[in-house]
Amino acid sequence: MKYLLLIGSLLLSSWTQAEVQHFARFQYQGQIHYGLIQGKQIQTLTGDIFADYVLTEQKLPLNKVRLLLPAEPQKVFAVGMNFASHLSSPSDEPPPLFLKLPTSLIASGKVIQLPADADNVHFEGELVLIIGKQAKNLSEAEAEQAIFAVTVGNDLTDRNWQSQDLQWLRAKASDGFAPIAPIMAVGADYNNLLLTTRLNGKVVQQENTRHMIHKPAKVVSYLSRYFTLMPGDLVFMGTPGRTKALNHGDKVSVRIEQVGTVENQIQTQR
Repeated sequence: MKYLLLIGSLLLSSWTQAEVQHFARFQYQGQIHYGLIQGKQIQTLTGDIFADYVLTEQKLPLNKVRLLLPAEPQKVFAVGMNFASHLSSPSDEPPPLFLKLPTSLIASGKVIQLPADADNVHFEGELVLIIGKQAKNLSEAEAEQAIFAVTVGNDLTDRNWQSQDLQWLRAKASDGFAPIAPIMAVGADYNNLLLTTRLNGKVVQQENTRHMIHKPAKVVSYLSRYFTLMPGDLVFMGTPGRTKALNHGDKVSVRIEQVGTVENQIQTQR
């Protein structure tokens, strides 16, 4: 049942644009696969999703499989201050960066259990890049080729911890602080997509990714100077607009056109 909303949002998204393909990682009969979503079905593939794969003849109903996190990243990067409507940084300077952790990732539909002392956690709807190959020292043109797909994320942040700690480790990378959609959208124009965040059904953020100060190619190129990028690594690209503290029972939904939706309910312990 928890995937019905996700499947519905996919069917309502801009699927008429044939150049955008939607892949997902899923579990079926105890086995984990990747597949190509086609309407209400998913077509299983074999081989390496990031390098060389072949579509099989097996097509499964989407409501009969369990959608998983889209990748198993070694690293989860994030960009701060990337929209003037939120917080801006100089466009001619390097992008402000921080790290989240693979263990902070949580699937769409899961309830997020906040730590007991987390009492000022905000939503941050974001575009997320998925790296598709091992790469180092890329030019911006080469960086475009290293971005395999995009998905949708929510960079949960505890504002109190953000200002208290030496680094943003607790504030950004606690367990469950990185909800992410299962969909990998290949071929979407990630420099021109509408992002919408809803809190309990009400629109609280809405902006086009064309307003990103530091574009994906620049960010990936810069990261590759210092870190060896690997297939499946993720890059959260920053949030627009205003954010606010979340309460027990709140439901946060982030949708990006042509890509998909991530939605989670918040559970506090206080």
